[in-house]
Amino acid sequence: MKHTAVLLFLISFLNAQEVHIRVNLVGYLPADEKVALLMSKQPIEDKASLVDVRTNQVVATYSPMAIERKTWGAYPFQYTIDFSNLMKSGKYRIKSGASQSIEFIIDTHSYGEYQEDLLAFMRQQRCGYNPYFDIVCHQSDGRIFYAPVEDSTYYDFTGGWHDAGDQLKYLITGSNATARMLLAYELAKDKFKDQVDEIGHPYPNGIVDVLDEAKWGLEWILKLHPKKDWLIHQIADDRDHRGFKFPHQDNAAYGWGPNSYRAAYFANGQPQGLGKWKSKATGVANLAGRSAAALAMGARIWKQTGLDESFATRCKQAAIELYQLGKAKEGYQQGNSYGAPYRYNEDTWADDMEWGAAELFRLTGDSTYLKDAIHYAYLIKEEGWMARDTMMHYQKYPFMNAAHYSLFQVAPDSVKAQLLLWYQANIEKVLARGKTNAYGVGVPFLWCSNNLMVNFITQVLLYEQMSGDRQYHAAMLLHRDWLLGRNPWGTSMFTGIPRDGETPLDVHLPPRALLGKTPPGGLVDGPIFRTIHNYLKGLVLNEPDEFLLFQNDFVVYHDDIGDYATNEPTMDGTADAILMMAFWSGTN
Repeated sequence: MKHTAVLLFLISFLNAQEVHIRVNLVGYLPADEKVALLMSKQPIEDKASLVDVRTNQVVATYSPMAIERKTWGAYPFQYTIDFSNLMKSGKYRIKSGASQSIEFIIDTHSYGEYQEDLLAFMRQQRCGYNPYFDIVCHQSDGRIFYAPVEDSTYYDFTGGWHDAGDQLKYLITGSNATARMLLAYELAKDKFKDQVDEIGHPYPNGIVDVLDEAKWGLEWILKLHPKKDWLIHQIADDRDHRGFKFPHQDNAAYGWGPNSYRAAYFANGQPQGLGKWKSKATGVANLAGRSAAALAMGARIWKQTGLDESFATRCKQAAIELYQLGKAKEGYQQGNSYGAPYRYNEDTWADDMEWGAAELFRLTGDSTYLKDAIHYAYLIKEEGWMARDTMMHYQKYPFMNAAHYSLFQVAPDSVKAQLLLWYQANIEKVLARGKTNAYGVGVPFLWCSNNLMVNFITQVLLYEQMSGDRQYHAAMLLHRDWLLGRNPWGTSMFTGIPRDGETPLDVHLPPRALLGKTPPGGLVDGPIFRTIHNYLKGLVLNEPDEFLLFQNDFVVYHDDIGDYATNEPTMDGTADAILMMAFWSGTN
């Protein structure tokens, strides 16, 4: 009888329907719309149960709703269950037949203080003194090119952040990261803590850490502007790509031997490239305008808080000078490459000048800046990736127009109405794309698709702040939940978030390769169209694909250190996500 029972159990187990359940791994706020996704190779006929983990009691049952949209992958039968009516705090799991989801939380504090993890990741990317490694690196940045002085002349451009798993430094991303952290502070002051000092040591210094990190960026921007009409836009190039390395043992060489001087590129508004590949350029207004915005925000915040009025004065003067440089050289400067065609292909600039003008008006009250900001707003309108199905790498950057939000704070009512319409037009274009797939996400899966997800979410949050209109809130939460586990692979896209959850581990990052450690808080690039992924150079998988069962012909993601296209955490994407994470932190 014992063997018969075992045999019957095995037959039952083998015949059991396999259902994969995808939820937000971090959890939900009680008032959130909460929609789980179920995937199976056969139709699901039984009801799903929501179980209280602490009591093991079923608290609700749901009939899964079949998805009529396009499904991806080997599980063609996909369903949703909407448990938004459950608002009681607790720990739960969803069961469907013999299958069950991971445990998840419903609570006002389910997001804890994860924004602090994102700030810790930013500190891990610092160049100069790096508190994560406890080393000093790249003290010979850099030797200048394309400037109105002899090539290879030395200036001090130390500081800033390493861009991703590489150790390049870009004003393109650094200026945006700085401004976005300042925006996060202004919109969520009470959500940030003071846990470290200005160089990242674990000793509070009376300043919330988001401002310490933003000041690190502001100081670097000031260094990159050593003269009134000068601006440096990039340190190093893809000669950097010589494997994983400790920052203070950089084996890359730029003509002066390894771990020595690195090339510094002057923004002259013209195509550049010291090797085969040349960038495109028509001006410098993208960099000058965005840097002016960051500096003007810094000047306002440091003056209002009384933290450092002399620093505020320096930021104000530099913001005015760089804005004027942008007006004199309207157009864009792209990133530079040397041995490969990959670069930051930014080709917009009016949004950056709008941002700089709006922030300078808020700082100075000079109506000329307000007039300029409105002018540039009507030049850029709703242009950006949200209005497109495809683009080149970083072509429409930054990935949301924060300038429209800044201008909204000071614009006449008629302009405010138009700014809202432009935001709304982009939101609806993304949601229209989302109606074509089972996940309800409308982001094109280009390189750094997770950055697009974060910026779409942020644009909806800012639109809600501006208008009070929450009609897009539920759809926006589907994009948030995608980032946090409600995706084909059932993984969060942030390292170490949630703690003890399914998160990126084998990321394309030096600490992982050299120390076997994965710093928490980093946003990885994210899924990419397979048609792009299959043609990228130098991309290899070092281990068997743990997500093989959930890959599909449409988009692909690997938690593998060799996949730099999907599993490399980026500095600017992480900085963009700080506001989003702070928004849900604590009680809202």
